[in-house]
Amino acid sequence: MASVNGETENGETETVVRRLRDGMVAGVLSFPLTSFHDDGSLDPDGFRTHVAARIATAPGAVFPACGTGEFFSLDEEEYRTVVTIAVEEAAGRVPVVAGVGYGWAQAARFARIAEEAGADALLVLPHYLVAAPQDGLVAQLEQLAARTRLPLIAYQRGQVAFTASSLKRIAAIPGVIGLKDGHSDLDRLQRLTLAAPEGFLFFNGASTAEIQARAYATVGVPAYSSAVHAFAPEIANAFFAALQDGDNGHGDDKTIERLLRDFYVPLVELRDRVPGYAVSLVKAAARLRGQPVGPVRAPLTDPSAADLAELTTLLTTGLDLVGAAL
Repeated sequence: MASVNGETENGETETVVRRLRDGMVAGVLSFPLTSFHDDGSLDPDGFRTHVAARIATAPGAVFPACGTGEFFSLDEEEYRTVVTIAVEEAAGRVPVVAGVGYGWAQAARFARIAEEAGADALLVLPHYLVAAPQDGLVAQLEQLAARTRLPLIAYQRGQVAFTASSLKRIAAIPGVIGLKDGHSDLDRLQRLTLAAPEGFLFFNGASTAEIQARAYATVGVPAYSSAVHAFAPEIANAFFAALQDGDNGHGDDKTIERLLRDFYVPLVELRDRVPGYAVSLVKAAARLRGQPVGPVRAPLTDPSAADLAELTTLLTTGLDLVGAAL
């Protein structure tokens, strides 16, 4: 992998890739929430409890301080605390992939912190504010890869969308090991998977990824991130198991469609009512389950009383579908 002195440590990269690939087959990718006190300050103890509970339910990997974890709201010391706790609680059982973002210079500062904290890899969140040409998107990753030992997973979402030719270029950057897709453009994604070298990692990073999990699998991207795992691992794991049964030819379409119809689709409809609910509803649902995650930080807002009541009913329904309770 790329390092600050230009040397390559392929053995370490290969180990991380192997662990991630194994994890992506074994379970959903978990994106824990960052815990805050009611006054908005970081709650390290609450986060430790929350992330430990996520890891105990056997995800494929854990991704602290990413979009669901409100990376954009954390200062550097808070980020250090969050990533350190995640690494400590994982204790080598699952890979820890920390989020980094903004421009490459600031992303490199977070990357150094994640490296010092013991993270296994980095998820490179879309850069801040401006649109950029393909050459710039590639250069962003080149600059960051040259400044960290850790393998990088690019995240295309919003203003970041790679072409097939750019995918070949970023896959050739030492240390860039994969791509998370949040666009849900399956035509483009199929072109990207065909352009990628053997062993390059892809996973579905669409909001409420379970909705499109079967569609992504048809273009060779069966692995996915799960925000639902942050508050209802029973539901997330039941859905994943049903997908696996289908892949093995046993065909658990009834379970998949029941969960989609009665839980996931209504959740997406509720999520889409208010900007930011993709995080706010997840945090509210986690609080309903007794998880010490606290409120969201501005500019996000917590759900209204009416939406919270609807979420409670929906969560109860979803848990009942998999034989669990609120």
